[in-house]
Amino acid sequence: MSFPAQVKIVEVGPRDGLQNEKQVVPTEIKIELINRLAEAGLRVIEATSFVSPKWVPQMGDNTAVMQGISKHPAAVYPVLTPNLQGFDSALQAGATEVAIFGAASESFSRKNINCSIAESLKRFEPVVSAASALEIKVRGYVSCVVGCPYEGAIAPEQAASVARTLYDMGCHEVSLGDTIGVGNPASIQRMIEACAKVVPIERLAGHYHDTYGMAIANIYASLQMGMAVFDSSIAGLGGCPYAKGASGNVATEDVVYLLQGLGIETGIDLAKLAAIGDWISSTINRPNGAKAGRALCARTE
Repeated sequence: MSFPAQVKIVEVGPRDGLQNEKQVVPTEIKIELINRLAEAGLRVIEATSFVSPKWVPQMGDNTAVMQGISKHPAAVYPVLTPNLQGFDSALQAGATEVAIFGAASESFSRKNINCSIAESLKRFEPVVSAASALEIKVRGYVSCVVGCPYEGAIAPEQAASVARTLYDMGCHEVSLGDTIGVGNPASIQRMIEACAKVVPIERLAGHYHDTYGMAIANIYASLQMGMAVFDSSIAGLGGCPYAKGASGNVATEDVVYLLQGLGIETGIDLAKLAAIGDWISSTINRPNGAKAGRALCARTE
């Protein structure tokens, strides 16, 4: 079986992870987290989100975070920009890569942002065209690629259609999100197969939540399909808002442990990563969601 020789990890903890925390995390902690992650070898770290603080109070310090981090020369720090106003604010704060969000479920799109999938994608066109004029890379996210909290199972062709629209619009990479974590290796492979027919596999990324404990298995199944980019969150930061008490993002430590075991290069120092996960979990007073992280920290105590 041939796996990719190298895998890119997109660290989403500082944004996707922390935005679900009820207590506001101090700006200096966010900055320190991002700096430590870069020191551990992560080269793509989603730093913050330029959305209205009315909707996401946790990200209200976006400019202070962007201007406070020590920008590692080899790292990039993409930020979420759902509209032109957010994009302009991100630019002023020094962002050099941005991301936009679509959904593969009509119900999810309507309940989340009060518009259809087609309307939501149309709203992103000005952001992508403004970014491409400035040669700023845009990453596209598709949520609910295998299942939706309102509709149940999502057809692979539906996920592929949204992924293709984002790619054709100009997104350099499209992240496929199993937002409620209901995917399993079979459903994930069917979804990737459909998406890879319309977007090159090297432009696709996997973003799998661990709600049902399937995220690592789903990453393995995706590697078998030739996927080589995965999103993950330090210490498994981030809950799943649609499944009460459920875990959200897959932990970066667990993903790196898997990849190292398979002999796949990541450029990430796993021991440093485990220490960061332990530190951020105790700092914000939450359980460490990384199984590999907890095991490695226990060995060094």
